[in-house]
Amino acid sequence: MAPYEPEQDTTEADELSAGRRKAVRYVVPLAVAGVAAATIGLVPALATSGDPDLPEITAQELIEKIAASDTEQLSGTVKISTDLGLPSFGSGMTGGFAPGAGGGGGDDEGGKGGKGAADPSAKLMELASGTHTLRIAADGPDKQKLSVLDDAAEYSLIHNGDDVWAYDSASNEAYHSKDGGGHADKKGDKGGKDLPKELPATPKEFAEQALKAAEKSSTSVKVDGSAQVAGRDAYRLVLKPKDSGSTVGQITVAVDEKTGTPLKFTLSPAGGGSAVVDAGFTKVDFGKPSASTFDFKPPKGTKVTEEGDGSKKPGHRGGDFEGEGPEGLNVIGEGWTSIAELKLPGGQGLPTSAAGSDEVPQDAAKFLDSLGDKVNGDFGSGTVFKTRLINALVTDDGKVYVGAVTKDALVKAANAAQ
Repeated sequence: MAPYEPEQDTTEADELSAGRRKAVRYVVPLAVAGVAAATIGLVPALATSGDPDLPEITAQELIEKIAASDTEQLSGTVKISTDLGLPSFGSGMTGGFAPGAGGGGGDDEGGKGGKGAADPSAKLMELASGTHTLRIAADGPDKQKLSVLDDAAEYSLIHNGDDVWAYDSASNEAYHSKDGGGHADKKGDKGGKDLPKELPATPKEFAEQALKAAEKSSTSVKVDGSAQVAGRDAYRLVLKPKDSGSTVGQITVAVDEKTGTPLKFTLSPAGGGSAVVDAGFTKVDFGKPSASTFDFKPPKGTKVTEEGDGSKKPGHRGGDFEGEGPEGLNVIGEGWTSIAELKLPGGQGLPTSAAGSDEVPQDAAKFLDSLGDKVNGDFGSGTVFKTRLINALVTDDGKVYVGAVTKDALVKAANAAQ
């Protein structure tokens, strides 16, 4: 099926901006888990086939369709593949759901000084690497469930009213928050509660972040044909950065033709190759899930850690695009090419093989050297550490510049900051 329209230049940004803002603000969250990215909230085709013949629609109309979506109930299976070019964050067995994997630092006191193996902030970070299968269900803003499946274990997050439970079957540990995570819903004034937002887990969450970034940058937006995802007809919305220096090639969002719900999200890198992030439904049902889906009672013998022992709440977002960030954080630029600048403790960069220390042996420093590229500029000297999407420049005087940008863009930002 041919594309419906030519690319829309940023001269049309005024027309698209209102729709994007509305989409970001009003789309009903189907999130059952997620992460806020610090500087830019972004991340093989999954269950796609065919090329359905759908009525023509413009990019503006499709963005408005997403904004108008009133989907509050669904259940289904989501497959997420993430390839940043890094080793898996998990340990023990595929997917990282072995006992103690991603451990939350728990101890024998059931949460004194740590939140245990069921800690959502640790467990959900495992989604940032490899391929994972998730089962999700949602019934309005007060009932959601996400289960991360592994060959020999399952990790679940359940939000039901004021209760949020996290349960790790591998370790038989649970984490419980009585206030739903303890943070108000930013999309309204009702103080609604939700599951912790450590990492985007559904196509809708990824799409919201992409639209948010697109609103703040020079972006090409178009509808590029159609697709079929999880047996449903969908439009393909494509966003491309027009700013030079971004490592993002394009983002494709498959939007359900009937409901306006994002069904699939694909982030392709500017350098080519496989997708950095591919998250899509393989099965989806927009019917009301059974009420029992959201019931949870810890199995006998489960070690339960209660929230409120002084550790960070599961809902703490540690700094996101609009929230508070690490101390001394400065964001340079905006949108696709935004770069976070911060300082390392002690005002020193990473040790090099030429200058080992008592704390870091020369062999370890040499290993760090091998992971990055040495660079020089008006800022002095430093090392650039690269992934397929996020790159970071650590200067020898203890400053860090990080973003979804190229090495040259990081050096340019460091030079300009002098």
